[in-house]
Amino acid sequence: MNKGDLINKVAEDANLTKAQASEALNSVLSSISETLKEGNKVALVGFGTFSCTHRDARTGRNPQTGATIQIAAKNVVKFKPGKELAESVN
Repeated sequence: MNKGDLINKVAEDANLTKAQASEALNSVLSSISETLKEGNKVALVGFGTFSCTHRDARTGRNPQTGATIQIAAKNVVKFKPGKELAESVN
């Protein structure tokens, strides 16, 4: 399922137009992004928790050439599924 499919499903299930569903989904996604940028967690009970952690710079290796490369530090997003989501897929 891609973003367009999700918009169509939300529009159908909530009796919204596709434009309204798109606006709602974009709002939710931007709210999650902004909260993570601020360094906070986003916990959606029953679905899961999004968090952001810092990954330090490290030395890596190019698998084709074997050359050593420096990998820059960066922030990474993590997702831990909630109990209900985890149980629903098993």
